[in-house]
Amino acid sequence: MFLERLANGVGMQNGRPVGRQWPMAAALLAAAVAFLAGLAGTGWSFADSPAPNVLIILTDDQGYGDFSCHGNPVLKTPNIDALHAESIRFTDFHVAPMCTPTRGQLLTGMDALRNGATSVTAGRSLIRRGIPTMAEAFASAGYRTGIFGKWHLGDSYPQRPMDRGFQDAVWFLGWGVSSAPEFDNDCFNTRYRRGTEIRQAPGYCTDFWFDEAMAWMRERKHRNERFFCYLPTNAPHGPLWVDAKYAAAYAKTKAADFFGMIANIDENMGRLDRMLEESGLRENTLVIFMTDNGGTAGVNTYNAGMRGRKTQYYDGGHRVPCFVRWPAGGLRGPTDISAPTQIQDLLPTLAELCEFELPETARLDGLSLATLLRDAEAQLPDRMLVVQYGQTPTAWDSCVIWDRWRLVFGKELYDIRTDPGQADDVAAKHPEVVARMRAHYEKWWAGVESRLADFEPISLGAEEENPVDLTSSDWQDIYCDNNRHVGQAVGGPRGGPWSILVERAGRYEIELRRWPFHTDCALDSAGPEQTVYGRELPPGKGLPIAAARLEVAGQSLSAKTAGAARGVRFHVDLPAGRTTMQGWFHDASGMDLCGAFYARVCRE
Repeated sequence: MFLERLANGVGMQNGRPVGRQWPMAAALLAAAVAFLAGLAGTGWSFADSPAPNVLIILTDDQGYGDFSCHGNPVLKTPNIDALHAESIRFTDFHVAPMCTPTRGQLLTGMDALRNGATSVTAGRSLIRRGIPTMAEAFASAGYRTGIFGKWHLGDSYPQRPMDRGFQDAVWFLGWGVSSAPEFDNDCFNTRYRRGTEIRQAPGYCTDFWFDEAMAWMRERKHRNERFFCYLPTNAPHGPLWVDAKYAAAYAKTKAADFFGMIANIDENMGRLDRMLEESGLRENTLVIFMTDNGGTAGVNTYNAGMRGRKTQYYDGGHRVPCFVRWPAGGLRGPTDISAPTQIQDLLPTLAELCEFELPETARLDGLSLATLLRDAEAQLPDRMLVVQYGQTPTAWDSCVIWDRWRLVFGKELYDIRTDPGQADDVAAKHPEVVARMRAHYEKWWAGVESRLADFEPISLGAEEENPVDLTSSDWQDIYCDNNRHVGQAVGGPRGGPWSILVERAGRYEIELRRWPFHTDCALDSAGPEQTVYGRELPPGKGLPIAAARLEVAGQSLSAKTAGAARGVRFHVDLPAGRTTMQGWFHDASGMDLCGAFYARVCRE
């Protein structure tokens, strides 16, 4: 009301305020200055105002059943259980059955097949240019934004977390410590990036991510800055490396190290909550805890009565926990909400709770859950949700969710209320339900199908990053994204092409390598032997590389080399625009051996 009166009382003419109410406006402005000055004297800041700080914790490959609060008979998670007890719990909450699509949906509020990040590799792990992200929205609303952990939505400009709205980024490449970009990294003494600067962390990765996030939040409190903190751990995703003391309690199970990694997460959740309490941040920090896909190593021990696991379209593949706590937010008390919801709902929910507008370019597939969080009598409108991801998405490879119903692959129908384990296909008994759900999917599919073959390109030659490193993780339509794949030369005799965007025409140096640049291994070697922690790596395959070939922007080049060389360099003139690039190696007889798993492109 104050600002409205001020705006109505003042006009502008020749750069000066005018209007019949200018004297009143001037008085109001003077009163505002005095009011803010008085608040400054009390230590008040915008960080203390009703709009909350926001903290999202996202664990990796932890299923719905991997919590003692969800009935796991072996695993103990007392600190997460405490958060569960204090939270509003969405008990029918859905993500993608794999991590990158889930992360893209979280940050954009859009379905994976619409935002472009449909899979973990094969050139499909990038959000399309021009789609605004959650971090950008928070930053525009005056929040300080930070990420601490696993990003997995692009390793180079303009897809790095710093390019997508995170003002502070402590992260690493690829999907984790043994991904193709990281290769010899480890959960201990982890190599990471602070922005673009490469460093090595002391101790264990999960401890480090939490340490960094907590220190950052304390600093925001000290500086009176409201914050959005995104804390996506790489645990308990494999490789299952953890201090033996955490796994010891589960030695009699087949998932001891996996459960040990979760025990370590739980310990860090306890540390985090104590920090929030001691710092005075707890009451006005909105905490969301969830996981990124269905169960993995813990499924055979306990899967909360669900069918399926990660990568699958039954509920065990995409139904995950979602806990929401905001003590000072006027939300409903701790309770379960059973309405079907999805990760795409979180962006509009946070925008409403934090009272900021999303960019006009935002196109949301989710809806705000704010009213549901505040009002016990509120209900969501009737709607259907589509769960789909994939390296090469095809029609009906999906799950459609409608209240109690699940339509899997367009033909199997399950009633979750009477059959939570999805053992009884009732499609023949309810043809009208199947018909309605199929009609919804067909309309949805028609809206995403046209761009599924349109790969988001990697930028080369931009001022913001030059040179740029490419890895086999982004080969189009080829799944080659971990150190075992690279070591065994997966991907065929020529590997695959990269989709690229040459930002500036000019002369470029392109170097092709068999092994990661940071390892400095010879072309014909078997690759790195140890991780950064000294752990033995699986042996790689040495190949008799004698020459390399490069095809880019319609040009074809070749060069001979000695196997003992580290790489093969080409110099080529590239026009600006979209194109593809592919490199591979062959032996002295000209037989193709394998793709160039790594490339470095520098505009000269």
